[in-house]
Amino acid sequence: MKPHHPDTTTLMEFSAGNLSDPHALCIRLHLDKCAECCSRVETLDSLGAVLMESQPKSELSADMFDSILSRIDSDEIIEGGSVGAAAKGSERISPLAKLLGDDLNSLPWKRQLGDVSVLDITDRFPGQQEQVVLQKLAAGGKAPSHTHRGEETTIVLQGAFADQKGVFNQWDFVVLNQEDDHKPVAVGCEDCITLSVLSAPVKLTGMFGRMLNPFIR
Repeated sequence: MKPHHPDTTTLMEFSAGNLSDPHALCIRLHLDKCAECCSRVETLDSLGAVLMESQPKSELSADMFDSILSRIDSDEIIEGGSVGAAAKGSERISPLAKLLGDDLNSLPWKRQLGDVSVLDITDRFPGQQEQVVLQKLAAGGKAPSHTHRGEETTIVLQGAFADQKGVFNQWDFVVLNQEDDHKPVAVGCEDCITLSVLSAPVKLTGMFGRMLNPFIR
């Protein structure tokens, strides 16, 4: 199955150090397992260094920005990167393990609705505006139908889920917003655990779910 990656603009923001800590964590976790995106970030880092040296006081023009995007998206750039870079990440202690330990299933999960359990870890990121939440969807279970009041960035940490956009496996990356109305289903034989960064609470869209919206934060 085709993996789901961060887009080039997000990788550029990561390379430039412009992402919040929770969003940067999602990218780091993906990069540790994705040689393709790791190669793109290495290229962005190199281009950024060259730009800093050659034009330290000038702004990046629109033409130069488009040129960089084109180079990053080209096959030559992807194939020319360090394919082993992502594998090196497995030799380090994962930033997630540093944050939560090695066993995600043993965390103090709180049952939310039906097959969904959650653990809010926003307090692990002091000073950040977004809500940071771990979500566990029981194997074979369904999450309530919902949309989003803002933007939600999610990375799959364990298992897999499916919705109308496709199947998202471990370390896949997805960004959802107000235009997305979905009902994730856990696929496979293990619980699906995700890490999500939300700019605003979700909004339940089912008949029963709409009654619960006033109680969701």
